[in-house]
Amino acid sequence: MDSLTQAALGGALGGAVLGRRWGRGAVLAGAALATLPDLDVLIDYGDAVANFSEHRGFSHSLLILTPLALLLAFLLSRWKTSVSFGRALAFTGLVLITHPLLDAFTTYGTQLWWPLGPPVALSSIFIIDPLYTLPLLVAVVIALIRPPATRALAVGLTLSSGYLLWSLVAQQWMTQRVEGVLAERGIEDAPVMVQPMPFSTFLWRATVMAPAARLEMVTGVFDGDGPLTVERFPRRPELERAAAALPDGQRLAWFTRGFLDYRRNGDRLVVTDVRLGVPGAHPFQFVIAERARDGWAPMVSTRLPRPMVNEEVWPLLWRRTFALAPVLCLHNLQLGESPAACGPP
Repeated sequence: MDSLTQAALGGALGGAVLGRRWGRGAVLAGAALATLPDLDVLIDYGDAVANFSEHRGFSHSLLILTPLALLLAFLLSRWKTSVSFGRALAFTGLVLITHPLLDAFTTYGTQLWWPLGPPVALSSIFIIDPLYTLPLLVAVVIALIRPPATRALAVGLTLSSGYLLWSLVAQQWMTQRVEGVLAERGIEDAPVMVQPMPFSTFLWRATVMAPAARLEMVTGVFDGDGPLTVERFPRRPELERAAAALPDGQRLAWFTRGFLDYRRNGDRLVVTDVRLGVPGAHPFQFVIAERARDGWAPMVSTRLPRPMVNEEVWPLLWRRTFALAPVLCLHNLQLGESPAACGPP
């Protein structure tokens, strides 16, 4: 999640655990400690693919944060003798551990068990979701103005946690819709990712890595029983095979679980993470190889500039979220009146 949300969650937890003893200091300390794992963005791992795939790595690992929480709790209890080790551990443990756990609900990927396992990405909440953040933020502001405000903090934490649970319910609901469409088309074994569109859990995007093409669908909580719009995007198996033979291609496939697009840009091989963003506006595109006589030669990976999204898209997204427009075509980010309006990308 974004840094503001993580700070709000840490501040709310810090105030709930130590607010009666430290007042505002508990909220501020919790907010500061909660941002610690994201400082890994300051580390340069040497190339674009490494920086992308190592983020949320060791600094988000429960195998690292758990002993760190124990160490910090010990130091805190020695520094503040009025705080028992158990309460200090509740403070450091909750603030540190909830950071990667919350990140794991997003799509990016969080290596909870680094270095032993692949990233975890439940993909049930967008990285910025005001409906999750606002209850925490309001509670933290109240606690800063009138500490310890334990009731306000409890309400904020309860509402945000309830919304997080709702995101899983909504995701399963939307997944059932998508699976029905795929069953009608005889596509039942292809990898599927269902994740929220920006800023809420009311509009969802499904990405299906079918053998012949990548399929994209948009469906929402407020939609009726109308048919889903299915858009097709070509897959390029020859480029996929070429990337699979390269270390960076293998790393990206591992990190994204294979939700990638491959294309040529002149004599360069570009690999795009299609989980994040939307078609035409995917933020993570990497140049990993250049054309050589005998195939593709690996190169130090670079990231292409982030595509700009037209500001006119946001009102359209709002209308589609609340079913004021029945169709949002992903390939051009335009509204339509029927699935046929999208046509081939």
